[in-house]
Amino acid sequence: MKNRIFWFRRDLRLHDNTALSAALSGESRVLPVFIFDPALLKSLPKDDARVTFIYSALQNLHNSLATYKSGIRVFFEPPLQAFQKLAEEYAIEAVYANEDYEPYPMERDKRISNFLRNKGIAFNTFKDHVVFSPIEILKSDGTPYAVYTPYKNKWLQQFSVDHSFEKQVPLRDSAFMEPGQAFPEMVEIGFTPSAIFVPAPKFKNIRNYGLHRDFPALEHGTGLGPHLRFGTVSIREAVRRGLEYPVFLSELIWREFFIQVLYHRPDSAEQNFYKKFDAVQWLNREEDFEKWKKGETGYPFIDAGMRELAATGTMHNRARMVAASFLTKHLLVHWSHGERYFAEKLLDFELASNVGNWQWAAGTGCDASPWFRVFNPDTQQKKFDPNGEYRNRWLSGDYFLLQPIIEHSFARERALAAYKAGVQEL
Repeated sequence: MKNRIFWFRRDLRLHDNTALSAALSGESRVLPVFIFDPALLKSLPKDDARVTFIYSALQNLHNSLATYKSGIRVFFEPPLQAFQKLAEEYAIEAVYANEDYEPYPMERDKRISNFLRNKGIAFNTFKDHVVFSPIEILKSDGTPYAVYTPYKNKWLQQFSVDHSFEKQVPLRDSAFMEPGQAFPEMVEIGFTPSAIFVPAPKFKNIRNYGLHRDFPALEHGTGLGPHLRFGTVSIREAVRRGLEYPVFLSELIWREFFIQVLYHRPDSAEQNFYKKFDAVQWLNREEDFEKWKKGETGYPFIDAGMRELAATGTMHNRARMVAASFLTKHLLVHWSHGERYFAEKLLDFELASNVGNWQWAAGTGCDASPWFRVFNPDTQQKKFDPNGEYRNRWLSGDYFLLQPIIEHSFARERALAAYKAGVQEL
């Protein structure tokens, strides 16, 4: 009897799952699998909060699948090696998975596809992580957008409510296979539980998102980031809930804008999107970078954000923006250093959004904040945390004896001179 493999990736849910719905169509039995890829995990701490979240989500899925006399077959090895084992063990008709548009997963999927094709096994992938794939929203000449507003307009023009409909998944006992192994303990994949946990999404905050999103003390974020990143909530559900709230919907469109930028320009993950900024001379002082990471810059709005990040794996979006501007403009540390640090810490880390937003802050990316715009951290504090509630939540005692590591006006003039000289040099 022919069997199908469903490969869980960035879609850790049984409901509203495009590839799983397709895999369960027909009479073939389906084996759900998940692969912990050492190439992605090797640099992470053993108590990484995101791995804990993934493991917990998989455990919940495994328990839910027990209702259908099944479970998840978990691997901890390179994906190609895992599929070599599966191909030896089962008569596989096809493998089903949802698409991933980041550079490494795309290269990985090519290798898997080639291997499966040589074995006579189909590799069927489906759009699920986005409303529109990176090749669906293009300019009239067929080239990708590098400016957000026209991309957003095209996105809204092509969008219909049908795009937000839930994908029905026909769950039934006879459809699934037994995993053939017990669900592994976390220690078996080389990790231990984290003290940091991912909270449930706060859908109620979508309603007033546009009013409160810039004020970190209010804690009116939705917390959807990690759930969209790992697929415990589908993009279609997020869009359905946000259709009546334009500011929130715009944030979801920004996410897809950055995904299509990285898809078409994978080099921008490590290099300036606009090459004219390559000649800017960065200082990249390690001492400055360390103080920024520890929340010891002497600017409370920034330091509160950095300490929130270290303690919780989350950081308010306004604080992220000001902290990123400070690192790149005040301290003249290249954006890639900050991007990598955020990648280590953020629960909602997604490569496209992280790179896109860091290049936006540095002024080197597509549709970025102008290179000559330098946030004043004190002004941001007064405007968005006027009563000091956010500041006082994360800072106390001797912190307030700390002096700023650099004076704002001096830093601003130095940044403008460095950018201007670099651009002129081209």
